[in-house]
Amino acid sequence: MKSAVALLCLAAMAFAAPQLDERPVAILRDERVDQGDGNFNYAFAADNGIEMEVSGAPGAEGAVSMRGYYLLPLIDGGFARVEFVADEGGFQPISDILPTPHPMPAHALEQIRIAEQQRAEGIQFDIQGRRVN
Repeated sequence: MKSAVALLCLAAMAFAAPQLDERPVAILRDERVDQGDGNFNYAFAADNGIEMEVSGAPGAEGAVSMRGYYLLPLIDGGFARVEFVADEGGFQPISDILPTPHPMPAHALEQIRIAEQQRAEGIQFDIQGRRVN
């Protein structure tokens, strides 16, 4: 009985799984340039809309600095463009589809301004929050 239930659950999961598009994808563009000195460029595009372009150069301390974009497929069938920089500062994507933090409330901005003003005036506080000078 338990094995029959497990088998039915597996069959239901297989039936509910998204069906992948099995058609072949044609490559429309595939350009690669490696100058041998750490500088490179590549561009890729397929007939299904996927696209990417990247250029890179030697960065600080042996790292590689890259800049480019890729098109990310969306559920509605469209594509979102994600531009990026990847360097010693890490991977930094830029796109309208990325979440953004809420703006800081006015009272928090006011507290930050007051703290900066106190630092500029040399005012210090101890660990318990009492002013020491």
